[in-house]
This record gives sequence, structure tokens and C-alpha cells, in this order.
Amino acid sequence: MISLHDICYLRLGCRDLDEMVHFGTRILGLELRERTATHAYLRGDNSVFNLCYIQGDASYDASAFALREYAHLQQAADELQALGIAVQWGDEAACAERHVDAFFEFIDPNENRIELVYRPHVTGVRYFPSRDAGITEFGHFGLHSRDIERDLAFWTQTMNARVSDRIGDGALLRIDPVHHKIALFSSDKTGVQHVNFQVESIDDVMRSWYFLQEQGVPIVFGPGRHPTSTAIFIYFLGPDKRVYEYSSGVKRITDEAGYVPRHFEMKPTSFCMWGARPNVKEFSE
Repeated sequence: MISLHDICYLRLGCRDLDEMVHFGTRILGLELRERTATHAYLRGDNSVFNLCYIQGDASYDASAFALREYAHLQQAADELQALGIAVQWGDEAACAERHVDAFFEFIDPNENRIELVYRPHVTGVRYFPSRDAGITEFGHFGLHSRDIERDLAFWTQTMNARVSDRIGDGALLRIDPVHHKIALFSSDKTGVQHVNFQVESIDDVMRSWYFLQEQGVPIVFGPGRHPTSTAIFIYFLGPDKRVYEYSSGVKRITDEAGYVPRHFEMKPTSFCMWGARPNVKEFSE
């Protein structure tokens, strides 16, 4: 089994890099750490970057996870290849582009592009936001799944993810005590479904709710509170048509041996205990 240590970064294609830099800094509240003619690296913690926007194919995305040891990375490659999954190791230039010591990429059973990395770089310079959204860390991301049971088996049997809760046929998966770092959403698509950043408090969620409305940013769900993770949330749409989320107060599961996943019914109250309802079309983009 491949032992994922933490989520690492997302690489997201876009048609207009200037537009995404503006959104990432002035709206989302990230720090622009580095920019080239084709790449923009933004962060909400002490990592070199959490999101990398890449000028070009707007449908491109890649989700990255960090492993603790280089030996674990080698073992992971061997395990995937034994299952018939091809891996492509990054050369020196590709590692430099991602600010990691080593990585390889592969395509998961849902045709999502995944990267496993060793030693993602951090910086001693503290995160300095361009807008005070209250961001504390890169929280989690959602992935599309055209076959939840198949993909769930991959993430829990080939990888070390554990089911925290399910809503209908969707699944919220943890790889550490945080309630979920991966969310699997049933759809006919591939790739990243939404991008989450944790913020410090409910006050930050509500301040952003008013701010986003003032800026004309479409709100697709919330404010609300998830009965699964207990997090207070708001989801909104970026100019790249991806869904972004702020949340605060996510549950931590510390009794690993004793915890039993719950299976919530497929109703709006399973997504928000306050009564908020998502814009289904935009939330599923």
C-alpha cells in the first residue's frame, strides 16, 4: 500500500494567466510567489506554492501528494507498475518547475492526472496575503469519479486513504487526522472538482461572503455548515469555471481504530445542516 503523507499542490491549466493571477491574489487572497511567461505560483502557507496556473490547455489539471521518504516514492512506482499503471518520472527540469526533489506522474483509474512527490520545497519567508481572507492552509480538493466504487477501492487499497464519511455514493477520504483531504464526487467528468483553502474562523467565511458578492463572484453554495466534517463553508466560482471553497472548523479524527464511517442520505441536509442548497450545475463543473 502506498502511504500518502499529505496533499501537496495542484497544477491548473488556464486560457488567461493574467486573469487567474488577479483572481488568485485579489479575490482568493493568495500570495503570488513566482511568475514566468507561462506559469504563476501562488500560496496560502509556507510552501513555495499550493496552486500553479499554467497558460495553455484550460482542461489540464494535476493533483499532487507528498510521500515521506524517497524509498517510499520508489516503492510506490513499483506497486503502481505491478498493477499495470504506467508511471513517468520527472527529469531535472520538471522537478525544478514543480519545486520538488523528485516526482513521478500517472493516470488513476478515472483518468485523473496524479503526481507523487518527494521533498516539496518550503520557504522560510512567511505567507503574506494580497487580500486578508484569513487563509491558514491548503485544505483539500475534490476529484471527479465516473465509478465511485472502483475509485474508492483504488484510493483505499492501493493508497492509504480511509473513508471518513459518505454522502450517497460520494466519499470523503482522510490520509491524516483531518476529516478529509480528498473528496470523490460522482460525475461523468475527470480531474479536479473543487479546491479548498482553510480559513481561521467563521468571521473569515462571512467576510468573504460579503466581499465576493461585492466583487460579482458567483456564489455556488453557502454559507453553510457540513454535518460530515462540521466545517463552516462557502463555495464560489473562479473565472476558470472551477469551484473554490473557504472553510473553517473541520473535524479531526483522532481515534483511528474506533472511528466508524457514517453513510449520509443523499439529501440537501447531508451537505448543509443550515439549509443552504448548492447550484447543482455550477457545483458539478
